[in-house]
Amino acid sequence: MDSIYETRPWLRIYPDHVPPDLDLPLKSALDDFITTASRYPEKPAVHYFDHTISFGEVDAWSSAFAAALKDLGICKGDRVLLDLQNVPQFLIGVYGAWKAGAIVVPVNPMSKDREMDYSCRDSGAKVALILDEVASTLDLDALRKTSVEHIITTSALDFLPGDCELPAVLGRVRRVSVAGALNLSALLEKNKGRTIDSPDVSPKDVAYLTYTSGTTGQPKAAMNTHENVAFNARVYRAILQIDEGDVLLGVAPLFHVTGEVAHLATAALSGVPLVLFYRFDPAETLRLIERWKVTSTVASITVYIALMNHPDIRKRSLSSFIKAYSGGAPVSEAIVDRFQELTGLYIYNVYGLTETNSPSHIVPWRQKAPVDPESGALSVGVPVPSCTVKIMDLETGQKEVPPGDVGEIVISGPIVIPGYWEKPLETSQTIRNGWLFTGDVGKMDADGWFYVVDRKKDMIVASGYKVWPRDVEDVIYQHPAVREAAVVGEPDPYRGETVKAFVVLKDGMETKVRPEDIISFCKSKMAAYKYPRKVVLISEIPKTLTGKFLRRALREEPH
Repeated sequence: MDSIYETRPWLRIYPDHVPPDLDLPLKSALDDFITTASRYPEKPAVHYFDHTISFGEVDAWSSAFAAALKDLGICKGDRVLLDLQNVPQFLIGVYGAWKAGAIVVPVNPMSKDREMDYSCRDSGAKVALILDEVASTLDLDALRKTSVEHIITTSALDFLPGDCELPAVLGRVRRVSVAGALNLSALLEKNKGRTIDSPDVSPKDVAYLTYTSGTTGQPKAAMNTHENVAFNARVYRAILQIDEGDVLLGVAPLFHVTGEVAHLATAALSGVPLVLFYRFDPAETLRLIERWKVTSTVASITVYIALMNHPDIRKRSLSSFIKAYSGGAPVSEAIVDRFQELTGLYIYNVYGLTETNSPSHIVPWRQKAPVDPESGALSVGVPVPSCTVKIMDLETGQKEVPPGDVGEIVISGPIVIPGYWEKPLETSQTIRNGWLFTGDVGKMDADGWFYVVDRKKDMIVASGYKVWPRDVEDVIYQHPAVREAAVVGEPDPYRGETVKAFVVLKDGMETKVRPEDIISFCKSKMAAYKYPRKVVLISEIPKTLTGKFLRRALREEPH
């Protein structure tokens, strides 16, 4: 019997402008940028706050950076680490490193000494480009005892006119002199006008080593190839119908795969500007959407929650903003409805992993995602072109389950990485015969829409019943006083585990709503084994920079 998944029933859902398959890129993600920069050198590549930088300027500066890297001994295949916020230097660093034939290692600028030490030793990075304010907090002597031979610093204030009024988000930023470090601006000036014979970078070469923690053990560096990155940039362009009139909001961290692909690669391929603003701030985000007439972005749902709860959302015009996508964390139908009621803007779902180079599933623009009647989960969309997705049984991972049944989501296609950097065992455990086993639990309905239930590791077993945290969270979000909610399992001597919810209330509701009110609300809407027995009201749910809830931190904190 033929596999239902191999027939790709979801193709019936595709709009006319989306083909079932896309051609594999014949050149690298670097070539996409160079092609655009040569054709449209005067077009804006970046709007950094209120200052515009053209594709030609990014091209010239990245060539100067490539020349500097060559002088520092960087050769094809070497690694260059970027420890930056969402600033123009990220583009210069990426394209300059690629022009030198290097692999980019983007890291979280919140990383501390221990995490930096691991990233440098694991990747073998020889050069590190770091924000000066971050470098001043790190033990650089220790960093130099890793593979790192040269440290280059830069300021978030660079690439802004000296006489401009600084936005509030940069109000506390000051230039910092870092002893023993090279300065990026000085290197660019020194190498101004230089170009080098760039090593031939092929689609199969690794573009990024992007760290992902996965489910267990030390972080692993996903080998995101130029083909992976360039292909999924084409996916975004096709499905979102990105054209020359679009303006992309760079709100996802550029060190994250969403920033790398949905922002950088898609903007470079399409020749459209990317709005950057250091780090997320709701007021500044809303101002810049209005200022630059932003049309599209991919952001975590926590970004939309923050925007929705900021008073400026009623003052700013969002009329240009028509392609609002959310990925990286589960999206509740209640939040989507609330955001649409407030702004008129529908939030489209997108789902993917670092190992799939951002999107593996997406809700086509101008289509509304269905809701699974059984779990209440909002669909994450349909698989992207040229890919096949199956739902495999949770016990063995070897048997397909029929539409409607829950299992592990496994993916194949040109979006899947070839493996993890120098980790053959972890690669073989996650990628089997070309199929990526995601660790996410979900299902496909009869029409081909997919739903993510939860992570395998986050499942709660209460009195023998399986409880998925996002089922409970979706109900809690229906309470009108709730701003955010995260659910975890807590050890229980009688039930094995019990369901525990951490809830952030909307402003002004702290004295009006008690934990018991949330429990009663849930009890009236869900099965007895599912509703939370404990509710803890907190001021903020800990998150990663990409907006994912840190459930581990909630489990470990005494409450």
